[in-house]
Amino acid sequence: MRIIAGNYKGTTLYAPMGKETRPTLDRARQTLFDILLHAPWAGKAFIESAIVLDAFAGTGALGLEALSRGAQKAYFFEKNIQTRQVLEKNIQLCRANSISILYKDVIMPPLSNCFCNLIFFDPPYHHKLIPIALEQLQKNQWISADALIVTETAVDEEIQLNPSFSLINERKIGAAHLKFWKNSNMIE
Repeated sequence: MRIIAGNYKGTTLYAPMGKETRPTLDRARQTLFDILLHAPWAGKAFIESAIVLDAFAGTGALGLEALSRGAQKAYFFEKNIQTRQVLEKNIQLCRANSISILYKDVIMPPLSNCFCNLIFFDPPYHHKLIPIALEQLQKNQWISADALIVTETAVDEEIQLNPSFSLINERKIGAAHLKFWKNSNMIE
């Protein structure tokens, strides 16, 4: 598993042992960032000005890929202790310590005022954690009004965010189903 493009391009990331963490495959990450780069509701300038929140971060591949492509800062949430240690090593490997902040549990986030505008949700499949985490992040002021939310679920997994978010794009890649969501009031 490598960083695909940008400043950290080609960096091979560490992965935790065992089956608890399921990193987003390079192919799915490439597709995700190609969509972001070329979509009228995102684009290169959006990625380069993004404040990223990588919920259920695992190896940190999504947040680190965004940082590699110019995002300003990334907040990573990872609850598993061993996986968090691997994530810390990946942040150091990419020399992204000064623009990365690591937290433990996205289901119980601290109160914030950073207002992230690019949010990645890639939790364990079939656990219905995304709506719960999103509600807590909104309640604790992590998500900007104009945030773009990217979810990765299993292809056979249904997901519905609260009514304030509308699905604007989706793509199936192997076993993964990527969905892109925007605040309904912010869709142009």
